[in-house]
Amino acid sequence: MNMNRTTPFLALLLSVAATPALAHTGVGAVHGLEHGFLHPLTGPDHLLAMLAVGLWSGQQSGKSVWMWPAAFVGAMILGGLLGLSGVAMPGMEAMILGSVIVLGALTLFGVVLPRWAGAAIVAVFAVSHGMAHGLEMPADGGGVTYFAGFAVATALLHAAGIGIALAGMRNGRPVLARAAGGACCAAGLMLAVI
Repeated sequence: MNMNRTTPFLALLLSVAATPALAHTGVGAVHGLEHGFLHPLTGPDHLLAMLAVGLWSGQQSGKSVWMWPAAFVGAMILGGLLGLSGVAMPGMEAMILGSVIVLGALTLFGVVLPRWAGAAIVAVFAVSHGMAHGLEMPADGGGVTYFAGFAVATALLHAAGIGIALAGMRNGRPVLARAAGGACCAAGLMLAVI
């Protein structure tokens, strides 16, 4: 195992897995940014789905690599506004869990779709993730900063997935993204059972 290649990945993994020390709760904007940023990172269903969007996007060519994650973030913000308004989609949690399984499977099988079709798929799933974020915003969440926090965390998870996929292809190992997608799919199935 080459430590030079695995060290950045392990550092990212540890930083995502580490629990923060919350000695001071913060208020207003700081509180909202913190909660918004942590929401996608502390929920395995959100984390895996957003990572899978990046993995699947990274397997594509051309504009899909950035367009699909952008569509996800945009639709997630729209869903967040709906959730903040009290709108809840029936089966929202099932849709979130389904997104982990479906996006993981699409990555596992290396499915290539036209830009518009992939963007539509991720956007539909993103609305449910956004609704959950909006509905679960703390009362003192800071609104705009809460949304900024979960949007930035989501974009970083997408970037991590894209990075894994592109690194695998660059090193002649496209199976890396597929294996990670398979792991997301399997984890989603396990979450569905428990």
